[in-house]
Amino acid sequence: MATTYLSMVNDVLTRLRESTVSSVTQNDYSSLIGSLVNDAKREVEDAWNWEALRTTITITTSASTYNYAVTGAGDRARLLQIYDSTNRAFLEQRNKSFFTDQLQLMANPTQGKPAYYQFNGISAGGDIKVDLFPIPDNTYSVKLDLVVPTADLSSGTDSVSIPSKPIVLLAWAKAIEERGEDGGINVSSQYAVAKQSLLDYIAVEAARHPDETIWYSV
Repeated sequence: MATTYLSMVNDVLTRLRESTVSSVTQNDYSSLIGSLVNDAKREVEDAWNWEALRTTITITTSASTYNYAVTGAGDRARLLQIYDSTNRAFLEQRNKSFFTDQLQLMANPTQGKPAYYQFNGISAGGDIKVDLFPIPDNTYSVKLDLVVPTADLSSGTDSVSIPSKPIVLLAWAKAIEERGEDGGINVSSQYAVAKQSLLDYIAVEAARHPDETIWYSV
């Protein structure tokens, strides 16, 4: 269930024994808590490939073009897999020297169905960019399964779809640390509580994705 920015800020304020607010920017302190909530949100988003952040973005290739912006991915996206749905084939990652050799040092770079990829740069719109090789010789549908973190929360009605409890507990710990005391609550113990909450939520999702956490040698 999605939880709003304002409700998380008020949850933290309540734990700090402060008055709740009707707007995140109602006063200087609520604005500070809002910033700490965003800091905590970013840390929680980066801690695991949350199901709620998973999405598929499609690149439609053009003949003779090998570098593509992954529109909508932003610059913090994490790749789960990439595949050419037109030809029903997964793409393999290759390093920069491979792409330099194939695209820059070859007199006539190979064109055909893309089989390899590398991430290469950030677009003017702030999205990651990907190189494909062989250079596409036609229109292909290349799909990227990604984990895409969300932008910072700004409006009080903005919401998160990842678990909100670890965000609140981590923001609370950061708030205790910022003001230096909280009636006997030790900041290190509160960070431990926040970390345990995060690990518990990760464990629940990880159990649904054993292929992402268990590796087998063959």
